[in-house]
Amino acid sequence: MTYGLWLSAGGLQVNEYRQTLSANNMANLDTAGFKNDLALIHERRVESAVDGMQMPYAHGLLDSMTGGSWVRPTFTNMEQGGFEETGRSMDVAIDGKGFFAVQDGSETRYTRDGRFALNPARELVLAAGDGRYKVLDADGSPITLGSPALGQVNIGGDGTITQGDTVVARLGVTDFENYQNLRKVGNSVFQNVGNESGDPATARIRGGFIERSTVDPVTALTNMIEVSRAYELNAKMITLQDETLSQAVTRVGRVA
Repeated sequence: MTYGLWLSAGGLQVNEYRQTLSANNMANLDTAGFKNDLALIHERRVESAVDGMQMPYAHGLLDSMTGGSWVRPTFTNMEQGGFEETGRSMDVAIDGKGFFAVQDGSETRYTRDGRFALNPARELVLAAGDGRYKVLDADGSPITLGSPALGQVNIGGDGTITQGDTVVARLGVTDFENYQNLRKVGNSVFQNVGNESGDPATARIRGGFIERSTVDPVTALTNMIEVSRAYELNAKMITLQDETLSQAVTRVGRVA
């Protein structure tokens, strides 16, 4: 009976994690460049099935039962989101594969969020993150623009940044073979945790557009409802099993 309690408790943990992921996706419906996360669930095998040779005891019935459910590493959906026209000269979107390279302190991060702005030092930064992330050029250096008197800033389809008639820099766009080595560090920004350094990407840059979040609101809401019901069912199963155990303790073996 306690075996069932453990299975239901595991179900609560799994669905709590799924709910957290779904809630985060919903909260980022309007976050530019955001990639939705998917919770992958797998069956937890009983210990005797994983490594039977190390088990001092065995039970034919229990060894054939499931060990419940558990979560696998989170999968991030890296497909391209739709485009939204903003008309701002420093809003850009990547049409194809790749990520903008940005500097975070001494580290290089990557993002699909192309909402750029200027900090007081006239450095190009991400509008999100309070100017924390400096946008890098194709050589990996921060991009600094000149005085406003030089003219309007424009970003071409190849990522070339011009101010008036002067070419200032070219945006650094990097792509990776294995996107699962990219880990979120907030604000639609990713950290590369793999050994792969990435290669220059040749995707087209669309000026005056941003890439929308890949979260589908209908799917996200449906998932939250389904997860909520699954959590509730596991909680009810724990209550029922606890009541059954209580009755077994108080009634079984009672002398009539």
